[in-house]
Amino acid sequence: MSKERTAPAPLSACDEPLAGRYDVALLDLDGVVYVGPDPVPDAPENLRKAAKEGMRLGYITNNASRPAQVVAEHLASFGLDVIADDVVTSAQAAAKLIATEFPKGSPVLVVGGEGLTTALEEYGLNPVRSSDAHPVAVVQGFHPDVNWVMLADGAHAINEGAKWYATNLDLTIPTAAGMAPGNGTLVQAIRAAVEVDPIVAGKPERPLLETSIERLNAERPLMIGDRLDSDIEGANAVGIASLWVATGVHDAHDLARAPKNQRPTYIAAGLGALAEKQPGVTVEGGRHICEGWTAEVVNNAVSVKGEGEPYDGLRAILSAVWAAVDAPVKPTGKTAKSATRSRRPLPKPAHTPGSIAIDAALHRIGLDQ
Repeated sequence: MSKERTAPAPLSACDEPLAGRYDVALLDLDGVVYVGPDPVPDAPENLRKAAKEGMRLGYITNNASRPAQVVAEHLASFGLDVIADDVVTSAQAAAKLIATEFPKGSPVLVVGGEGLTTALEEYGLNPVRSSDAHPVAVVQGFHPDVNWVMLADGAHAINEGAKWYATNLDLTIPTAAGMAPGNGTLVQAIRAAVEVDPIVAGKPERPLLETSIERLNAERPLMIGDRLDSDIEGANAVGIASLWVATGVHDAHDLARAPKNQRPTYIAAGLGALAEKQPGVTVEGGRHICEGWTAEVVNNAVSVKGEGEPYDGLRAILSAVWAAVDAPVKPTGKTAKSATRSRRPLPKPAHTPGSIAIDAALHRIGLDQ
């Protein structure tokens, strides 16, 4: 049974370096540690520094295309000290889910690649490549070689009664050439031909992170990711702290629009933040103050004043925006007559995510791309 946890509040302060506060970093890979075959600039060096401070490193990926051993070898090529046990994939989380429901040796149709077949074998299941094998389940994960025949065969098996599992629903995946369709896009292709939704193992659903915490024996884990809708939402779902980094898919505009369940505990430009303290935000009336910056929402736009580190300014901006969006609707003072002729205040239009202009504020702090 998983331990019940509560995630810290968004934009929390940390009065010691993150590598000292948290015992295990749960690192997303695509867009955080590497993009395609190449490391994110400075990421390996920052991770080596965190490890020297005693932080253990776990590598957690929604990408099911490769076995953990292959991922570990890729990371080791950057000069990182990594073994396969340090890597947890969504393929492994999906295989664990299937193994809890079906007996060892059960045939499972693979719509994906080697990462899935290896994970199924690890849990004692029998990966098959045709619906003619009468699989009890279909498991679908990203692989660049997935084709129409695989998708069609998966749909046939599901329509014949096989239980459907998906490693993740990420619509896109970062590559060295830019954004490309991810597993979620391929899941939609099968969903168009079946009448059920898949059981999802990867972030933001709980299984992958719960499996990672268990396998890595993490007591004070910190999820680190670039995607709000998978990494950060997943961390909040299992009640652990999160660090958003700006090296991947989502940016400051996405942060400003984030719903409550996708707001990170900490924000930073990159993994160098593991060696740093994290300032909090102080609220005085409508003013949100972080170090040398003060932000407030005025006439549906963020006004920011001061000077200092850009990401301190971003913390103040986000705090102001989120407070405005979350504020309860207040009466305007104007009234309207009801059917009983009593007069009631008209509601003041609420701020909505994306309705508050932040471009000028981002330019002011130096984070306008």
